Amino acid sequence: MNKVENAFVELNKWALILLLGAMSCIVFTNVALRYTTNYSIPWAEEVARYMMVWMTFLGAGLTLRYGGHVAITNVMDGLAPRAQRILRAVIALSLFAFFAVMIWVGYNYAMRMRFQLTPATRIPFSYIYAAIPVGFALLAIHLLLIVRGYVAENRFKEAADVPGDIAGSLSA
Repeated sequence: MNKVENAFVELNKWALILLLGAMSCIVFTNVALRYTTNYSIPWAEEVARYMMVWMTFLGAGLTLRYGGHVAITNVMDGLAPRAQRILRAVIALSLFAFFAVMIWVGYNYAMRMRFQLTPATRIPFSYIYAAIPVGFALLAIHLLLIVRGYVAENRFKEAADVPGDIAGSLSA
């Protein structure tokens, strides 16, 4: 199971790296062309914007995995250890329920948008809005993989647990 989890995290990580790299190349090329030749790539801003949307949804699960989302712990810190575990279990169940709703709503919305086309690239908006159900499904999977440690010990994955070379960049 650990190999599957590591492969899943690596795939998620590399999808983000490739999206960021492609987006950076597109934006840099467009800016360089605009200032050197007075010509802009007509689709560059649109594609970069949609890549950013996908990066946001694909990266949310990895951020959750390492406890990177904003959390207010004042109530939790004031509770007894057993009450803290119960509250964390309620939070985890609430998150799973929210993720399930967002997967459903996101899928329905993406399907309704399949006939509307983006202005510059003329691709269906459903490809853009598919980031919602995919991103929330990834959030649910990442939460499922860490939920035991989170509920029992308020523990997230550590940077040392990160496979590959991303560990050094997370701890810096």
